[in-house]
Amino acid sequence: MLIKIDPTLSPELLFTLRTMGHGDKLVLADANFPANSMNKNVIRLDGVNIKDAAKAILSVFPLDGFIVSQGGTAANRMEVDDNPNELTETHKEFIKVVKEISGPNWSVGSIERQDFYKEAKTAYTIVTTTDARPFGCFVMTKGVIKPDGNVWVLDK
Repeated sequence: MLIKIDPTLSPELLFTLRTMGHGDKLVLADANFPANSMNKNVIRLDGVNIKDAAKAILSVFPLDGFIVSQGGTAANRMEVDDNPNELTETHKEFIKVVKEISGPNWSVGSIERQDFYKEAKTAYTIVTTTDARPFGCFVMTKGVIKPDGNVWVLDK
């Protein structure tokens, strides 16, 4: 056990999060996502839902403020087919976690499902959960921790 480290974060996941650099992408996927055919670096979080996985990951994972400063988003959700503006319950939970953990100024963008698959193929890692709710997939881009140990914070 470690102090202030969510026990959801397995040793394998902690190692992977630590080895990622700024700009690297992590896909957080539901149980239906074809992770192993998309990427060779897949970490399973069996028995964990998207909300709890996101809370644990974002407790140690800085989002990329540079992407935001360039007009992009550091966290994105998979769009619902034929209804890209629909927010599922999983999407709403993820957005709430991002704002609670990373800060209220962070927003979550969206990516069409086929484009999401392309992102997953080039992501650093895919973390799968056993959350079976459809379209519960997200991609997060890792940001920077400054030399003083603080996270580069989005302040606009």
